[in-house]
Amino acid sequence: MTGILGKKIGMTQVYLEDGRLVPVTVVEAGPCTVVQVKTPEKDGYEAVKVGFGEVRKIKNVTKPMAGIFKKAGTAAFRSLKEFPISGLKVGDTIKVDYFSKGDVVSVAGTSKGKGFQGVMKRHNFKGGPSGHGSMFNRAPGSIGASSYPSRVWKGMRMAGHMGSERVTVQNLTVVDVMPDQNLILLKGAVPGAPNTIIEIWKD
Repeated sequence: MTGILGKKIGMTQVYLEDGRLVPVTVVEAGPCTVVQVKTPEKDGYEAVKVGFGEVRKIKNVTKPMAGIFKKAGTAAFRSLKEFPISGLKVGDTIKVDYFSKGDVVSVAGTSKGKGFQGVMKRHNFKGGPSGHGSMFNRAPGSIGASSYPSRVWKGMRMAGHMGSERVTVQNLTVVDVMPDQNLILLKGAVPGAPNTIIEIWKD
């Protein structure tokens, strides 16, 4: 498995070799530095912890993170993530050239936060009549019975906080890789707004 952290730059479109115009997401992926290695003997599983987004001052990270960087003898990074990769050691660098054109990858990130939203936007409710005197335009409607169970069932689709949650998108095709600029172009959209930190991995 190959995994890397990156920053979403934005979206554009490119022409493929067959002349098709496809939308792509531009991601600045890596370079990521290995700051910790998990072993089956010590931790019970095999993985590496990588850092992305170097920070200038160690005081700008939390104390637990600072302890990891001090032990590894590496620079301090803004983001850390574990990937089940073997064969690497502390100090190694994972670059975007681990991926190649045509690879199929999965991407995970935090979706855009949309604040408190009603049921029509959050759950695609139809809503009621919008004519004069309707009194039932964008309301959710009935949310439970009366005498039993005398409460609202858990899991009811209601208004509430929308977005700002972890989202994973699978089976995205790598359209192009630009190692000299640490850029990777992924066909389609990935979660989050520009500058969101995302995870990219290839099974």
